[in-house]
Amino acid sequence: MNSAPVDVDLALVGGGGAASLVLAALDRHGVRDLRVAVVDPVHRRGQDRTWAFWDRPSNDLDPVLSASWRQVEVVTARRRRVLDLAPLRYAMLRSGPVYDRAAAAERRLGVTRVVAAADALDDDGDRVLVRAGDAAVVRASWVLDSRPRPPRRPGRTNWLQHFRGWWLASDTPVFDADRAVLMDFRTPQPARGVSFGYVLPVSDRYALVEYTEFSPAPLTDAGYDAALIGYRDLLGLDPARLTVREVEDGVIPMTDAPFDAHPSPRVVRLGTAGGATRPSTGFTFSAMRRQADQVASALAAGRPPVPAPAYPRRHLWMDAVALRALDRGAVSGPDFFDRLFDRNPAERVLRFLDGATSPVEELAVMSSTRLPPMVAATAGDAADRLRARLVRGRRSR
Repeated sequence: MNSAPVDVDLALVGGGGAASLVLAALDRHGVRDLRVAVVDPVHRRGQDRTWAFWDRPSNDLDPVLSASWRQVEVVTARRRRVLDLAPLRYAMLRSGPVYDRAAAAERRLGVTRVVAAADALDDDGDRVLVRAGDAAVVRASWVLDSRPRPPRRPGRTNWLQHFRGWWLASDTPVFDADRAVLMDFRTPQPARGVSFGYVLPVSDRYALVEYTEFSPAPLTDAGYDAALIGYRDLLGLDPARLTVREVEDGVIPMTDAPFDAHPSPRVVRLGTAGGATRPSTGFTFSAMRRQADQVASALAAGRPPVPAPAYPRRHLWMDAVALRALDRGAVSGPDFFDRLFDRNPAERVLRFLDGATSPVEELAVMSSTRLPPMVAATAGDAADRLRARLVRGRRSR
């Protein structure tokens, strides 16, 4: 006979980065009178991913950062630009400290952990049954679901940010620990897409060196390794003096497809499935952190744990236009990003990419791009939206 489901106020389905940030935020906001469960087949520990993001110094993340930089480089074939990010910083956070902080929060909050894969969420509008196979394992007032989920429907542009990184240790000082390389476009550019390398140094002897593409499809293992070898050689690093300590891979959606952040009355999605990934860049961490803080603030105040949309609608529209222009080859990726940083303060560009700029600032950012191809992309995007709306209207009759 199956045992009765665990009754809780809040269930976190999926125990990765988004759920870990929620647990830490609940602890930080002093939410102690809530029954919480985590449903995940794996108890996450150790270093399985790295997040890079920008924020303001002196906050709760300071003790767990691996490194941070007040200056970054953006490199093209024509120039090397050093950007001062003040009052922001560019920061790197590895998953191990995030999981450790979440585990400590779990203990203080008295969280129930259910080691199972959730197969279904049955929401009747009052409670949600979390099912693993045929068994209901948790009954919750609210569910926060951070598992990867496809968008509600395909987008007009469907790209991926895909990458491989090497954690390189050198037996001599070779990295500038005071400055990160944000984007280095000297890498060979794909026929359809954008590529760049970047360097995140922890010290002058240890750094994450990564190759990234924005394009429709991932590479093979051999393709990533060849690209990383080429970028290592471009940086002038001697392979005989280097050791690859770890390898990181990832694939992140870059699409104008809509993600359903609130699929049923008492189920809320977080992370990429909840719209936290910025379509034009693939950055996710800052939005996940905002979602976690909004959830914890709401619960502390007795409100439903439904965060605000990760990005303003006008930003998602601008992302759709930019992705369309890049996908159709109307603009060059290196030229697009080079002009953004050349014609705007770095701090404005970073806040724009994080969804935190005003309409006036966004007009300045948009005017720094090449206008004819962006106007054409805007018109094409509008036409596609109208056609899609008409098709959905005919199907609903």
